[in-house]
Amino acid sequence: MENKSNKVLVEMESGDSFVIELYPEFAPKTVENFKTLVSKKFYNGLTFHRVIDGFMAQGGCPIGNGTGGSDENIVGEFKQNGFVDNTLSHTRGVVSMARSMSPNSASSQFFICYDDASFLDGQYAAFGKVVEGMETVDKFLETERVGAEGGTPVTPIVIKSMSFAE
Repeated sequence: MENKSNKVLVEMESGDSFVIELYPEFAPKTVENFKTLVSKKFYNGLTFHRVIDGFMAQGGCPIGNGTGGSDENIVGEFKQNGFVDNTLSHTRGVVSMARSMSPNSASSQFFICYDDASFLDGQYAAFGKVVEGMETVDKFLETERVGAEGGTPVTPIVIKSMSFAE
């Protein structure tokens, strides 16, 4: 049964939560893929494994280090890949698909922009926006981080569950 809701409630292990509104008019296949993964409870128990001040928080990797994905890659719905209808700009709160160098390598990993990242426009498939609880995503920045970019949380930032909201 297809879920008609385009809002996803993200509940964190911390007890905090936020809501992502999905925009199929910009990236229909991306939204369909994300909704399928939410329906399958794919994201439950996964982490935000990369958090970078002034840029973004990235999650959705089943391995937890940015190298994994679901079983399926999707077509990159962004201008450089021939999708001119995706004009959603990477501004604060916008949710977009992470990918490797290949334009059609997005799978399950996504990121949420902290600030304007319009330099990503046309290169990544933006497909939603945090419409409630952005302060929860901001709290990820308070976690101690290590690594080359200083973006790997020392204490895991765990997604308890994702479900469809009204």
